[in-house]
Amino acid sequence: MGQSDSQEEELDISAIQTLYKSFIMECPSGSLYLHEFKKIFGIKNDDSPESLYMDNLFRSFDMNGDDTLDFIEYVAALHLVLRGKLEDKLRWSFKVFDHDENGRLDKHELKRIIKIIYKMKQGKMADASGNSLTVDEVCDRLFDTIDKNGDGHISLEEFLDGAQNNPWVRNCLKLDVNPCAWVNRHQEQINGYKKP
Repeated sequence: MGQSDSQEEELDISAIQTLYKSFIMECPSGSLYLHEFKKIFGIKNDDSPESLYMDNLFRSFDMNGDDTLDFIEYVAALHLVLRGKLEDKLRWSFKVFDHDENGRLDKHELKRIIKIIYKMKQGKMADASGNSLTVDEVCDRLFDTIDKNGDGHISLEEFLDGAQNNPWVRNCLKLDVNPCAWVNRHQEQINGYKKP
C-alpha cells in the first residue's frame, strides 16, 4: 500500500498521458474511425475476411455505438487486449463472435470467425494431437466440446467454461490482436519529441 502502489499508479497515469498524446497524434479530431482503426493493424478497408473481422472488433470496442472510438473506448480496448484477465478477454471474444448480438453463438457465427482466424493463422489449425483440421472440422469439434446442453447454440457460460477448461478450445478461439508495435512506435515518437 505504500510507495510501490503509488509508483504503479504514477506509471499508469504516465502511460495514459503517453497514450493520449499518441491518440491525438493519430486522431486529431479526438475520434478514431473504422478505417483508421484498420490502418493501425495494417488491414485494408475492403471485403476481405480480415477487414470483416476488424469490423467486428471495432464494433465490440465502440461502447456507445456512435461508430467511432473516443479516447476512453480506445484505452479500454488497449487495456483489455494488452493486460486484460482471461475471463474479460473471453467475454470480449464472445461479443466479437456474436454477430447478431443475441447472446448465443450458432454454427454459422462460429464458422464465420473460425474461417477468419484460420486464414490469419495461415491455415494451421490442428487438434490436440497435432493433426491438421479443416474449418468445418474445427467448428464441429468446438461445438461438440462446448455445447454442453446440445441445443445447437453456445451460450456465454458454455463459451467461458469451454475456453477456460480446455487449452485446445482456448487456442482455437484465440483472437490474436496485438497493437503493441503501433503503441510502441508512437511512444518512441513521443519520447523522441521530448529529447533535447
